[in-house]
Amino acid sequence: MKRRRPGRMQRMSETMARRIGRAVVTGADGFIGSHLVERLVALGVPVRALALYNSFGSAGWLDSLPEETRAHVEIVLGDIRDPGQMRRLLEGADTVFHLAALIAIPYSYHAPQSYVDTNVRGTVNLLEAARAAGVRRFVQTSTSEVYGTAQYVPIDERHPLVGQSPYSASKIAADQLAYSFFAAFDLPVVILRPFNTFGPRQSQRAVIPTIIAQIAAGSRTLRLGATHPTRDFTHVADTVDGFLLAAITEGIEGETINLGTGHEIAIGDLARLIAGIMGADVDIESEEARLRPARSEVTRLLADNTKARRLLGYAPRFAGPEGLKAGLEDTIAWFTKPENLARYAPHRYQI
Repeated sequence: MKRRRPGRMQRMSETMARRIGRAVVTGADGFIGSHLVERLVALGVPVRALALYNSFGSAGWLDSLPEETRAHVEIVLGDIRDPGQMRRLLEGADTVFHLAALIAIPYSYHAPQSYVDTNVRGTVNLLEAARAAGVRRFVQTSTSEVYGTAQYVPIDERHPLVGQSPYSASKIAADQLAYSFFAAFDLPVVILRPFNTFGPRQSQRAVIPTIIAQIAAGSRTLRLGATHPTRDFTHVADTVDGFLLAAITEGIEGETINLGTGHEIAIGDLARLIAGIMGADVDIESEEARLRPARSEVTRLLADNTKARRLLGYAPRFAGPEGLKAGLEDTIAWFTKPENLARYAPHRYQI
């Protein structure tokens, strides 16, 4: 029997898996982390996935992955605030994708010290562990929130960093620490700065799930925060593409790279777009409890992804008005499945 040669896509997957080697994903139980784990397994990458320890033995969104995917993931329940455990976690690792963080901006107003403990000290623990393990690539997850309100658009990586919330301040500190380990210790760090990622499995604290869940639950008066700010919404599949490219691209150590589409939309217009896709006629109310403090509101975020395109060959598939609509349709289809919508509490504001 003639043996079939592997196709181009299979060869590309094998090459990518070989370059990534043994991967550790922190924050694997979360929204982006679970999608990244799923893609890594599909590529054939050995994955060790860190989920936040809890007494229920829950691994967050990893528990929802198909059994054939979970069977190829070594799930570790732990906490990035424990330096000894992080050293054990990274033993034998080639590539580290560091996504674990406290990310809810409203909660950072209530518990800023928690953000320092997790996002800053936790990141130091991972950096020290990665240095000890001699990893070949450490991908640090940043956020477009570190830029604050745009001082010019589109926002490139040279834009000033402005901590307008305790969350964004903690992420600025984490990014700077990651860069310092590259500069001081030659740790092969790459900092990725995703702009507002959305898609299936996203937390209810984010605006797109909030809008979809309220409409799906029958509400025709949407309760939101400020509706005038604009955001560059990036589908999770495109964000994961950026992570994979950052893991395998040579010669980008020490770089900070935006992941975004270069397209912005105001929150109010986004809500009306989602309502139109879902066939709902809605009114929109700004609820005081959902508003950020005035000087803390980031009013405009629009990515310049030129650097990502140049260095990584990054090409977001869900870009522009039509791409955003396609991404929203994908997200709506997931959220409106009864078993998925049941996980959310549409009428309760979650900080």
